[in-house]
Amino acid sequence: MAISPRFSSLLLEATRAHDIDEALSKLFSEYLELKIAKLEERRDNLQKKWGMSFEAFCRQVQDNSLPKDPFSYEVENDYWEWEEVETLLKHYQGLKNKWM
Repeated sequence: MAISPRFSSLLLEATRAHDIDEALSKLFSEYLELKIAKLEERRDNLQKKWGMSFEAFCRQVQDNSLPKDPFSYEVENDYWEWEEVETLLKHYQGLKNKWM
C-alpha cells in the first residue's frame, strides 16, 4: 500500500505520531471510539425516548403492550433505527476488541 508523501506528512502532523504505522493505528483507534460514542448517543436517546432498553421495546412491540400502536410510522421507524444502532455497536465493539 502506498501513501502519498503529502498525506503521510499531514497524518503524522495530525496524530502527532512518530511513524506512519503508529499514525494509522492511532487514527483507526480514534475512529472506532468516535463511531462507538456516536452510536451509544443514538442508543441512549432512543432509550430515553421510550424509557426502556431495546430488548424491552421489542418485547412490548411483540406482545402489543407498547403505549403506542406498534404498526405506526414512529414505532416502526424507531425500531429499525434502534436495531441498526444495536447491530453496528456490536460490530464496532467487536472490531475494537480485536484491535486493542
